[in-house]
Amino acid sequence: MQKIVIDPITRIEGHLKIEATVDGGEVKDAKCVGTLFRGFEIFMKDRDPRDAVHITQRICGVCPTSHGTTAALNLDAAFGVADKIPNNGRILRNLIQGANYIASHIVHFYHLAALDYVDVTEVADYDGTDPELLKVKDFISRALAAGDMSMLAPFYPRYEGDYRLPKKVAQAAVAHYVEALNMRRLAHELSAIYSGRMPHSVAVVAGGVTSHPSIDSISSFMSKLNTLRHFIDNVYLPDVIAVAETYPDYFGIGVGCGNLLSYGVFDLEANGTNLATRQRLFTQGTVSASDLTLHTFDPNKITEDIKYGWFKGETNEYPLNEVTEPDHTKAEGYSWLKAPRYENTPYEVGPLARMVVNYVAGDPVVQKMVNDTLAHFGAGPAALFSTLGRHAARALECKIVADEMVKWVMELKIGEPVCADYEIPESAEGMGLWEAPRGALGHWIKIENHKISNYQCVVPTTWNCSPKDGQGVYGPVEQALIGTKVRDNDNPFELVRIVRSFDPCLACAVHLVSPTGNEISRFRVY
Repeated sequence: MQKIVIDPITRIEGHLKIEATVDGGEVKDAKCVGTLFRGFEIFMKDRDPRDAVHITQRICGVCPTSHGTTAALNLDAAFGVADKIPNNGRILRNLIQGANYIASHIVHFYHLAALDYVDVTEVADYDGTDPELLKVKDFISRALAAGDMSMLAPFYPRYEGDYRLPKKVAQAAVAHYVEALNMRRLAHELSAIYSGRMPHSVAVVAGGVTSHPSIDSISSFMSKLNTLRHFIDNVYLPDVIAVAETYPDYFGIGVGCGNLLSYGVFDLEANGTNLATRQRLFTQGTVSASDLTLHTFDPNKITEDIKYGWFKGETNEYPLNEVTEPDHTKAEGYSWLKAPRYENTPYEVGPLARMVVNYVAGDPVVQKMVNDTLAHFGAGPAALFSTLGRHAARALECKIVADEMVKWVMELKIGEPVCADYEIPESAEGMGLWEAPRGALGHWIKIENHKISNYQCVVPTTWNCSPKDGQGVYGPVEQALIGTKVRDNDNPFELVRIVRSFDPCLACAVHLVSPTGNEISRFRVY
């Protein structure tokens, strides 16, 4: 047996280590290791509850919008205004979050995952006239002539071997990599029209938002959104299809735990504090590969196991009752991630979960898109539970969200309220359930003496990259790795492709706190 250790996994958000034990070219055991301590829950204590919207956005610069909105939903419940959010406030929250979805999905495919499939050195033979691609050609040619591949960051270092895209397709993909940088910037500008800035919105608050729609802002929003929709329809979706056509074996690689969970996202109405039944664009529920049947979601069945996490305390606690206390000396621990479980079972969260839950729920738009995609590849629903299934779900979702945003922006009413009034209660509890681009995101709060007495976040990557639980059951990414065939232990393409298909965000799942400000370590990350 041999152990492959990839530390850190690059081209993700945050610090993640993967350990895979390989025997006979197959992964027999895997560990998903969060390498930094998560501590936001600790310094949230004794703060003004309204600070939660702003502080939790600093958990991550990629998905701050999701944390801000989830924190606002959490406070809506605690402040007793969850059923009083004005329509403008609800719609503007959706538009701000939708822009973040577009930015996140584009950056994930092009700037984080695509380099696993695209050989950028093919651009050295480019004979066209695209000015941006000619710049990349010159950049690559100089590095190749010097024999110094370190000059090619961020394209290098990389694993060698399994690049299959035809030369012309690879060259086009590199051009789209550059174009996607501008699309990401445009999506941030789209968000900032109503969020005030990106990252770290200042507009999303308890009760709704602080920004107001106007004729000029609606016009600007539509213009930028339509440019992004054109890119999604004519570049992003075709590129995902091109990769899938060239790597069809990845429809059977990286299956995972086979259980999917969605909290639902994008409120279509504000109808009280029950976030498990509120009408949303992407609905709530769970689905398992074994039966493809929609099951009702009950948030009271969420727990976190800390058997193999570096934490003290009771295991299998409901988030609101948890106490976050680190213990790096714990002998059996191997990660700074806890192990979220639903009905004591690991669940994968993210675009795949949202799309499959809506597919099984009978959403006609999702069903048509998914059926057309599966028919194109001559595949059945089982192919969705895979590395390529996650990429396809993310791209299709991006289109659905962008198209729905056109409808939402036209529902805004100029001059109508955007936020409900509230008072901070002396004591209260709240829960916010939402979906970050990467999956199910939950915030829980306890308020005592008008201040936060406990605040807990259970984030998407904590679900997906969790360690084993007390029953010895592996987390979703660990299960996706186990059983994988690895052709070359020195170039484990297969492993990083699987991990990146989940779009891990370790910045959300783990955090480092040094109250004295001391330097802990230095990293040079490629």
